[in-house]
Amino acid sequence: MKIATIIGARPQFIKAAAVSRAISEHNRLSLNGSHLTEIIIHTGQHYDENMSDIFFQELQIPKPNYFLDVHELSHGAMTGQMMEKIEKILLDEKPDIVLVYGDTNTTLAGALTAAKLHIPVAHVEAGLRSYNRVMPEEVNRVITDHLSTILFCPTETAVNNLKKEGLANILDSVNPVSPDSPIILNVGDVMYDSVLFYSDKAENRLDILKELEVKPQKYGLVTIHRAENTDNSKRLSNILEALGVVSKDLLIIWPMHPRNKKFVNQLNFSIDDNRFKVIDPVGYLDFLLLEKNAKMIFTDSGGIQKEAYFFQIPCITLRNETEWVETIESGFNVLTGSNRAKIIDAYYHGMEQEPFIKKRLFGDGHASDKIVEVLHKYFIT
Repeated sequence: MKIATIIGARPQFIKAAAVSRAISEHNRLSLNGSHLTEIIIHTGQHYDENMSDIFFQELQIPKPNYFLDVHELSHGAMTGQMMEKIEKILLDEKPDIVLVYGDTNTTLAGALTAAKLHIPVAHVEAGLRSYNRVMPEEVNRVITDHLSTILFCPTETAVNNLKKEGLANILDSVNPVSPDSPIILNVGDVMYDSVLFYSDKAENRLDILKELEVKPQKYGLVTIHRAENTDNSKRLSNILEALGVVSKDLLIIWPMHPRNKKFVNQLNFSIDDNRFKVIDPVGYLDFLLLEKNAKMIFTDSGGIQKEAYFFQIPCITLRNETEWVETIESGFNVLTGSNRAKIIDAYYHGMEQEPFIKKRLFGDGHASDKIVEVLHKYFIT
């Protein structure tokens, strides 16, 4: 069986690394020669030479078989160029299934191309919904889900979202398995697999906290990357002003992408070096350490909301909605959007409910193994 894995953004590298490890372990233990061959197609969507290479090295992801170098284009141009290049590869490689992750343009391009070539699509992280169609990610994930043959959901909420969209009659088990019958499965979250695997490795590395001269629970960690925040001067100004107030009480560590620095500089916002540590983007292992030891996290990232929950760190999400409603319900996460007063209030007054950790909310840490097991059964049944 040949699997074509299509990825292009750093969160996808992390998810794919977990599944690639599970594929390797399956092949190592296989006694009947039923090996799975994986080819990796890296579209280059979030590519810069330093960060991309760091992620592949740190996460021990096999070197991509193909690099498409498609990035820094409009959504339509990017998706179209990806599809054109992916199609040629799929026609040449003839995979049995295409595996896509998440909700990026890479995800949509891979799913659309495979579907038009009548190649089954398996979507990892299926069923997520923010119900905000202004977000390009929402459009990408909805279309991908409805093109997919196997939908690997990370939570029961995701399963229910798909059923609300008319997929209620789709099988909820892998027996029987038929290429003509799409399957919805709650396998858990592969990001949880990765956090469990890499957080131990991160502890054995050079301690970034010592490099930054900070102590655990004595800083807040900030990440802002969504265009709705970075490209909107009013929203960004409100967030910066709120962080400025918070920084009077708590040191702010902010790994800032050069693109974000440009927008911050355009606002002439004065960053006090005594209260802010603005650093270059760091590798995944160092970032896990920063998350794990923070007092609070401020972010507009979906993945970081979950990681905050995994580490039991309070999180303020700088968005008006989230796909990960479970983190809100748990009390570890609160939505503030870019509202200055809400951000400050969430910091000083904490969450509205007592936080709690619900076991197995995102699976048992073996989502990747379950995905590989399903893929194997799918083609031998």
